Amino acid sequence: MASEISEELAIFRRSANRFIKSEVVPHLSRFREQRCVDRELWRKAGEAGLLLCGIPEPWGAGGDIRHEVVFIEELARAGFPDFGVPIHSGIVAPYIAHYGTNAQKDRWLPAMAAGEKVGAMAMTEPEGGSDLRGIRTSAKRYGDEWVISGAKTFITNGHLADIIIVACQTEPPGTHSGLSLIVVETEELEGFRRGRNLEKIGFKASDTAELFFDDCRVPASNLLGEQGRGLPYMMQQLPQERLLMAVQAVGAMEAAVDLTIAYTKERRAFGQAVFDFQNTRFKLAEAKSHTTVARIYLDNCINDHANGEFSATDGAIAKWWTTQKQCEVIDECLQLFGGYGYMAEYPIAHAWADARVQKIYAGTNEIMKELIARSL
Repeated sequence: MASEISEELAIFRRSANRFIKSEVVPHLSRFREQRCVDRELWRKAGEAGLLLCGIPEPWGAGGDIRHEVVFIEELARAGFPDFGVPIHSGIVAPYIAHYGTNAQKDRWLPAMAAGEKVGAMAMTEPEGGSDLRGIRTSAKRYGDEWVISGAKTFITNGHLADIIIVACQTEPPGTHSGLSLIVVETEELEGFRRGRNLEKIGFKASDTAELFFDDCRVPASNLLGEQGRGLPYMMQQLPQERLLMAVQAVGAMEAAVDLTIAYTKERRAFGQAVFDFQNTRFKLAEAKSHTTVARIYLDNCINDHANGEFSATDGAIAKWWTTQKQCEVIDECLQLFGGYGYMAEYPIAHAWADARVQKIYAGTNEIMKELIARSL
């Protein structure tokens, strides 16, 4: 069975790599300039079978977390983690698959798998991020509708999203048990507004938006799971989200090390290749060592998750440690490029800027350490 899944994943990796080379790489500059990918890229990814890979049939491709990992890794190695697949396929779709009714799954997941609908997760608010208990967006039940009021910010895929899972209070503020998840379908929805497509220092082509809900009315049937169970649902799903951040981190580290080895062997200074200086070789030896250890650790985490043995503490450890190493390793790599490393036209510069947010979203690394400490 292990050899069969390995061969299947190898075939899938080649398919993902071909897609990225043909449909993503030629358009990197344009995507970054317009601060989002083309909607057509989502449809093409769906046609190629690269979306909702880990969701069971008939709603998704019928694979598991390892299939999601492959596509996310290949995007990171190509220097384009900007494409919001981890949110769409690795976060939004699993929430619907785990907690949605069959009718909800039939309504939303096939369209997401086809790339016809783009998914987003709206947790963070202008006055609250890592502390999910601080969510203030509210939803009140009136007959067969929920009326949602509030604002969200830093929402990945928010500019293009058609399906948004909104975390909101369905009980008075401060009542932790009152947090619920409601799916908002944005098409021609009164009371729903998108704010700015936010300009960031990295992830330039990832559309990251402010969202506003002004007495926004959605059907009562759009409640995901049980009312008041939003917080435990998020606690159950956050380990996978954090694992996917680790996947991006290690993929980016591997790409950065490969780029830097190639550059230092070609670039000459003082009559010799930069690689021939002992400091260069030692720095690259350290980077390669950190990256190799991270890869082995990550692969173990992925296998544990596939076997149902990946805990919230495991997710916190994986997220903070790999993203910390990502920032350290890529910073050392950029240094070896000298002045060219600071030029935006060089992939290492994008990798350096993209790395920084990894220590912030999906729960800051400081929060990760607090979660780990509570388990000791």
